[in-house]
Amino acid sequence: MNKYEVNINAANETKQQMKAILDTQNSRVINKVGAFSSLYDFSNLPYKNPVLVLKTEEPGSKQFIAAQCDKIENVCYDMINHLVNDCVVMGATPVTIQDAIICGKLEKSVVVRIVRALAEAAKEQECVLTGGETSEQPGIVPEGSYILTSSIVGIVEKEDIIDGSKISRGNIVLSLQSSGIHTNGYTLVRRIMSDYPHIKNEVIGGRPFMDAVLEPHRCYYLALKDLFKTKYMTGLAHITGGGIRENLNRILPMDVSAEIDLSLYKIPAIFRILKEYGEVNDSEMLRTFNLGCGLAVVCKKEYVSILTEHFSRFSIECYPIGTIMEGNGSVVTTHHLSW
Repeated sequence: MNKYEVNINAANETKQQMKAILDTQNSRVINKVGAFSSLYDFSNLPYKNPVLVLKTEEPGSKQFIAAQCDKIENVCYDMINHLVNDCVVMGATPVTIQDAIICGKLEKSVVVRIVRALAEAAKEQECVLTGGETSEQPGIVPEGSYILTSSIVGIVEKEDIIDGSKISRGNIVLSLQSSGIHTNGYTLVRRIMSDYPHIKNEVIGGRPFMDAVLEPHRCYYLALKDLFKTKYMTGLAHITGGGIRENLNRILPMDVSAEIDLSLYKIPAIFRILKEYGEVNDSEMLRTFNLGCGLAVVCKKEYVSILTEHFSRFSIECYPIGTIMEGNGSVVTTHHLSW
């Protein structure tokens, strides 16, 4: 077999193992793994005006670092958790996920690990991985490289959609603490690691630097789902690439702005280490990373203590970082980050 030939036998053997992993007791999945498409039965769900919520995601260059460290499972959790977060900030329940695995040479053991981790990550967020696509592309993708992507379908009652339209002056912006870098900013992380390889000797909170770098993206769904019917929250923003300024603005009505006090941020140590080694200025840090704010919750002032206490039950630190004022749909920042 030459290096440009697809190994169909290896692909078929891998698919057989994948079938066992994807076998589900979910009665709404009504056809077997291996069909041309997956079938999911939406009938008899308790919705009057159901709206589907759709999103596609990939874990970026973090997957390159994970592969180098033989921690491909970490980046599988990253991708699913990021994807679910993007879905549920609309007030939605995640339902099904489809994945795509693209590689230069199909290594059965690696692909099985990937599919198993994706399925487990989906199950932990109460949804199901129903299938997807595995594509071997020799001569296009380098051997040993894996490119991952996935798509989700969620569902929400039309009247319960959380899209920021109910945000008003006087609302408070809360920060839900991230688990670390999450899945954005890894191009800069890789540059810093290349320029200053001794950064890998750092210990952060008693953990090796690489463990902190590869900490999976926190998913907030299990902590959020019981709040969807309460109407406590007027807006939810997943803070990814672009930081607070370029994500919170995506849900603000055009007659208000968010004023964020940067001095209130509780910044995890991993970001301080990256800033010091890379000599990165505050503006770039704020635009590249979440800096500890993994998800922003906008709520009425009277619900701040209720929400803070609620999230503490899920071991997620929640605290105010800003207010909503009259404006033009923008995010403005005051004071300075405290390192």
